[in-house]
Amino acid sequence: MLEILIDATGPYRVISRNRDNSLKPGHYDIRPCSRKDTISLTQEACITRVLSRTITDRDESFRRQVRERDGKCVISGTANVQAFRDRWTGFHAAHIRLSECITNRADGHDTGINSCRNGLLMQSNIHETFDDFGFSVNPDNGYKITAFDGNSFGIDGRILDSICRDPTDERSVRDELLRWHFRQAVLSNMRGAGEPSFEMDFPPGSDMMGEILSGPNAARRMEAELFSRLNRGKPLGQV
Repeated sequence: MLEILIDATGPYRVISRNRDNSLKPGHYDIRPCSRKDTISLTQEACITRVLSRTITDRDESFRRQVRERDGKCVISGTANVQAFRDRWTGFHAAHIRLSECITNRADGHDTGINSCRNGLLMQSNIHETFDDFGFSVNPDNGYKITAFDGNSFGIDGRILDSICRDPTDERSVRDELLRWHFRQAVLSNMRGAGEPSFEMDFPPGSDMMGEILSGPNAARRMEAELFSRLNRGKPLGQV
């Protein structure tokens, strides 16, 4: 996490103000190893994220493939016991990143953000927390789940279920996408005072536009909402 949060021109060391030197919760000094080296807080800000929705025909294929591959919440491990009836109430196919062009080699088509490789099956409440960067998965630490929101679902320290990351399955989730989400979660929760958390519950008939415009970072949030609704599936890069 330090490598994400700080820009260093050389090696650095962490000095604990606690009585021992183990990295436990507490106050620390981060210092360069020599006078010529410098350390500064990164100026990179996390993206403004909105709840990923499934509203198009292409999304239907995305949902179907993620459900077939996972069959359970890959975060909590809770299985969908109604899957044999094709009932998925309470389970969402969550997008990891909303602006990537990914080739799904399983069917030979470039499905953009709706590639199965950009999805994870989650319980609906866990999905909302994932979209809000409340937790993330670090593929460089054994796919360990880190909760930034107080571990309200008891998932902190769990390991992402192996069913979605089988290296022999062409539909398996991409490490690059998980790595991107983890970076954004660290920036969102640990950089400075942190980034604002946005309201995502807009029941039918509510004044969604009014609530967004009266909330924090209205311009950024509106831009993110418009992108989510108007440009979904438009490839902006290649992973």
